Amino acid sequence: MAWPFASISGLDTGQAWGGLQLASLALLFWQLQRSTRPDQGALLGWLFASAMLCGTFWWLFISMHRYGGLPAALTVLAILGLAAALALYYAAAAALYVWLAPRSSLGRASVFAALWLLAELARVKLFTGFPWGEGGYAHIDGWARPLAGWVGVHGLTWLATFTAAWFAALLLDARTNRWALNQKPVIACLALLLIAFGVSTLPPAVFATPADTPARPPLSVTLLQGNIPQDLKFQPGTGVRDALQFYGEQLEQVQTSLVVLPETAFPMLPEQIPRDIWNTVTNRFASGEQAALIGIPLGSSREGYSNSVLGLKPGAADYRYDKHHLVPFGEFVPPFFHWFIRMMEIPLGDFNRGSLAQAPFEWRGERLAPNICYEDLFGEELGANFKDPANAPTVLVNVSNIAWFGNTVAIDQHLHISRMRALEFARPMLRATNTGATVVIDAQGRVTHALERHTRGALVADVQGAGGLTLHARWVSHFGLVPWWLLGLATVLMALLARRRRQAPPLV
Repeated sequence: MAWPFASISGLDTGQAWGGLQLASLALLFWQLQRSTRPDQGALLGWLFASAMLCGTFWWLFISMHRYGGLPAALTVLAILGLAAALALYYAAAAALYVWLAPRSSLGRASVFAALWLLAELARVKLFTGFPWGEGGYAHIDGWARPLAGWVGVHGLTWLATFTAAWFAALLLDARTNRWALNQKPVIACLALLLIAFGVSTLPPAVFATPADTPARPPLSVTLLQGNIPQDLKFQPGTGVRDALQFYGEQLEQVQTSLVVLPETAFPMLPEQIPRDIWNTVTNRFASGEQAALIGIPLGSSREGYSNSVLGLKPGAADYRYDKHHLVPFGEFVPPFFHWFIRMMEIPLGDFNRGSLAQAPFEWRGERLAPNICYEDLFGEELGANFKDPANAPTVLVNVSNIAWFGNTVAIDQHLHISRMRALEFARPMLRATNTGATVVIDAQGRVTHALERHTRGALVADVQGAGGLTLHARWVSHFGLVPWWLLGLATVLMALLARRRRQAPPLV
């Protein structure tokens, strides 16, 4: 949870507020204790989640209305409809909680956290997945952040929900029991504080592997930010011209070992770019001591098109990364929704999907693993690259274009997502974007270098690649989200069995 609106009296810092998230979940849990029927719980959960999700991705209004030309009223209805549909997962979780709720405060908190986790996992996986704003990201700078390398963002989601629910349950116990008769609430609160302190002091969860290479000098990088207005980005006489000029000049002048360009920095196929410009770019990196990663569409009408990153380096064939996790309504049109897309003026297409785990771009002893746009939202998919330690990435690279959403908290939310991936895998993350946030993130999830947002420029920095595997990288690369599904489902199953025992008639 972050401050939701931009440019309001200087209050917008994009800082994640984990305490607010805990308080809101505790309040929801408190209200659910007053529900006597599952349908009452479902309504509470649905209203809570609908408001939560609208506050998370309200900025979709900008892309759909300002850039897509969809009427304002219809855009609002579309966003409300999306939030209301996704909120059904949480409505189901709340209804099941009311039906299953155990008697003990610890049991109630465990069941609530498990059901909330299952709702979040459903948002990750169903209908291509849209887990933007998952609860764990609110704790990127909080007491629980050291756990990211151990259990990942979903573990933080479960822990935050359990903590909020247990604390609320203890407060309820304290209201109904005098201290002289029940000391458990106070003792449990002290235990929570001790647990939080212990978690905050956890060491990094990085374990060396035989494939780790000796220490090497930092890699000097330049990250480019074109700041091409979204409504002009695909216009030949304005946005396309400006992109070709700015990025072409920067590629000629770059002095660092590696230069990274944003998603679709060149908004056209290589053969559509003027020959003099494209030949200058390719010849520039055909020899010498420098390499480039360029966001550009690739393909043909015969084989199909892909949203890609093209890698150029001396003495080697061109590298290619094709985006795997495509955006519905942005890079492919789901069935039965072509009528909706025809109402907007956004240039969309049905792109080909790249494979899940693609080879990294090897340069100067580093293995750089690109991901495009919101692909870094799906940590379990990035984790597939760590299955083979000998070829695991040493640096993660995200290329994005968030200009669709203006100067809003969407930029900060995406930055938090990239920082979480850096923490989970103990790898630095380079972010080259059109309008921000163009930054360098170290292996501890800290932003070390940043370019001012919504400006045109180049960020020059050194980045140190990292080795070893975190505990999270080890298990997620082999099992994906299965352990979390099992945790949630096993907790629900135990609660169901306990409920049946409570309702069983006594033996005569």
